[in-house]
Amino acid sequence: MKSVDRLMEKGLLENVFPGAVILGSLNGEVLFLKSYGQADIFSKREMTLETVFDLASLTKPLATALAVMKLVQTGALDPDQKLGDILPPFKLTDKRDIVIRQLLNHTSGIVDYVPYYQTIYPVAEGKRFSEAKTKLRELLLKTPLSHPPGKIMLYSDPGFMILNWVVERLSGKGLDRYLNETIYGPLGLSGESGLFFVDLNGRPVIKQFAATENCPWRGVVVSGAVHDENAYAVGGIEGHAGLFGSVFSVYRLLWALMQAYHEGDDSEIFQRDLVRLFLTRDEKIGRALGFDAPARSDSSAGKYFSSESVGHLGFTGTSFWMDLKKKIIVVLLTNRIHPSRANVRIREFRPRIHDRVMEELAKAQRIVE
Repeated sequence: MKSVDRLMEKGLLENVFPGAVILGSLNGEVLFLKSYGQADIFSKREMTLETVFDLASLTKPLATALAVMKLVQTGALDPDQKLGDILPPFKLTDKRDIVIRQLLNHTSGIVDYVPYYQTIYPVAEGKRFSEAKTKLRELLLKTPLSHPPGKIMLYSDPGFMILNWVVERLSGKGLDRYLNETIYGPLGLSGESGLFFVDLNGRPVIKQFAATENCPWRGVVVSGAVHDENAYAVGGIEGHAGLFGSVFSVYRLLWALMQAYHEGDDSEIFQRDLVRLFLTRDEKIGRALGFDAPARSDSSAGKYFSSESVGHLGFTGTSFWMDLKKKIIVVLLTNRIHPSRANVRIREFRPRIHDRVMEELAKAQRIVE
């Protein structure tokens, strides 16, 4: 994997990111794992394999979508249920006939992004985050559709905020607690050594965090609190962003999904048929349920991941891709927005590093294609 190592070092020199951790595995065997650079350029703290990252939109597949999957597994929810039948406040809105499946694959027609925090953060000052969340949900009810549901795919943060509301309504618990009790805990991933949300209402979490942006809105270098403004304004726990974890915790969850996809799950944490339902690409849409899939051309996954692959990107510089056919997992966690989100060099870097990893795996394991 020397060529992977060289390209990662080049990424540092070319200021693609201040620091990164990369993991590549085949058939459950980790063949490449290394950290690079700095977790915080101001304190000069080094990146390590234990560094905890703000996973940003990896929250969507690794938290919210899996919570929805679990609700389907328990019979509390059907992917084709209408939103208005689950959340009564939506019955009198233009979003009443949106089905859960459309929220998961971003065909709900809901707009891509709204800076809700500009309205709700004044409510949250003084840590009145519950009031801010109530205000957010009032705004979600009023958020207009950009087009009729089911027509086109438009990646939507508000759609996953609504899914978080669905999870809370049907489980009677917060998203973080429900995940800890049903998925993360049984997998040994609960608490601050696994995958977790930083609750801004709770005690401070003391971990070695990868710093994110020198945020002009908050006036600080964000570290140990969610970077996403909308998630921050409601206390750090939302359906579209807020999950934290290390490379190990992300990988362990992905490998559990890979095993369930192929072999079933004796522990019944994940049911094989549901994992396959959620991880199978809809060819018309180009996405799975809660997960992205490689684009036909110019994919961030590069050119070697098969059509039976799923993954996701996170704004902070995080990503994973999982080839279900070849049983390959690549997790790339970086702090590319540290100290500024203006750095977008990772867009060009991601396909290059994924191609390099896949080429090295092909050499080592004689993988076809």
